[in-house]
Amino acid sequence: MRSRARTLGAVSLVAVLAASVSASYARGVAEPKPGSAGIGDPYFPADGNGGIDVLHYNVHDEYAFATGRLSGRTRLKIRATQSLSRFNLDLLLPVSAVKVDGVRAAFSKPSRHELRITPRTPVRVGDVFSVVVRYAGKPGPISYLDERNWLANRKEVVTMNEPHMAPWWFPANDHPADKATFDIRITVPAGRKVVSNGRLVDRTVRGRQATTHWRAVEPMATYLAFFAAGDFETRKGSLKGRPWYVAVSKQLPASERSGLLGLMGKSPSITAWLEKQLGRYPFSTTGGLVTSLPVDFALENQTRPIYPAVSPSSVSLVVHELAHQWFGDSVSVRRWSDIWLNEGFATFMEVRYAETHGGSPGTAWLRDNYGFFGSGDRFWDVRIGAPGPKRLFDNAVYVRGAMTLQALRNRVGEADFWRILRGWAQQRRHGNGSVADFRAYAETVSGEDLGSFFTAWLDATARPADTAANGLG
Repeated sequence: MRSRARTLGAVSLVAVLAASVSASYARGVAEPKPGSAGIGDPYFPADGNGGIDVLHYNVHDEYAFATGRLSGRTRLKIRATQSLSRFNLDLLLPVSAVKVDGVRAAFSKPSRHELRITPRTPVRVGDVFSVVVRYAGKPGPISYLDERNWLANRKEVVTMNEPHMAPWWFPANDHPADKATFDIRITVPAGRKVVSNGRLVDRTVRGRQATTHWRAVEPMATYLAFFAAGDFETRKGSLKGRPWYVAVSKQLPASERSGLLGLMGKSPSITAWLEKQLGRYPFSTTGGLVTSLPVDFALENQTRPIYPAVSPSSVSLVVHELAHQWFGDSVSVRRWSDIWLNEGFATFMEVRYAETHGGSPGTAWLRDNYGFFGSGDRFWDVRIGAPGPKRLFDNAVYVRGAMTLQALRNRVGEADFWRILRGWAQQRRHGNGSVADFRAYAETVSGEDLGSFFTAWLDATARPADTAANGLG
């Protein structure tokens, strides 16, 4: 009888709660429905998720070098952009538990990439709620879209890749359209150092393990979040009130480290030079890190780009990655088809740096490249304003992308050109933009009809005609 009475009471309570929820939705709040499993990017349909806006990530991971196992607990602060009966996050590791606002939630993995979460009670549009996910596994063997992105050996690990990296080490709304602030805590053996985005908050040693806490206070796209753990030689300081922090792997020979520390040490002054060109630096700290791990690219991780073991003379590469702090990190793409706004712009700033440091003027550089790539060259057969997912990082997106900007500079004149670049960076600071947005902005600032110009450079799959209208006359 006591058991039955409790059951009836529970049924009655559920009925009351259900009636209350129904009444609230009847008063004008939309009925809850599942958030979509993708944010709507046609290049990568499973990336990101609908119905949510992540405001903050508090990531706490522990990594074992000997086994390659990562275990973690991430707390996300999320705003609902629709009324939700359930929602998704992107995570490639196995999950052991999920809580929504402190209450255990049902969850499943309908695919390796997707974590589907069903809270005990629906979430109303506009609500801000917390989600805690516990997970563990070995990221190394995991692939997604033919990408096997985990970069590690028994002495060093670095989380760097584009367009995907976050789901290998924390649950995320993994798309640049949803940026958030971060606290990143990484636990590794006490003899190893950890480097990440933003500023170092503290390092706590407990027995043989140490937890290092980094904080990024400016909004960041998930693929730009990183941690590196291993044996690093580090330097830090401040230039005109802005702190900097650089690191070079001790797995590299001492003779190499010295030159690479010198290269990384140029980061603060290059950041200051870029600030003079583009306007106020969008972040509170700067720096860089060189890994010993076998990687053939550098990446613009926010506030602290990561580089392979390059020549100490590779200043242009540092210029490129630090230029991304404005173009790609602060002003991020709205969709991955907008990648020209990242790579073309960063490559153009290499050209600008060269011409102000004893190299060829930008006009001569444009002419040289226009002449080098003949009309039948594959260089012209990619539509750089929307290159497609398989050609996101094609050489043409970089070089022809920079050529487009130099041609625009020739077409609209020096004053309007720099007003366009600086205004774009400042007006969309910590936000997003599309190629269409930039085209419209350039026309507004210059007062010119640039439709045929941008069509020739960004949309066409043929060499632009050698005319003044195309910035070549």
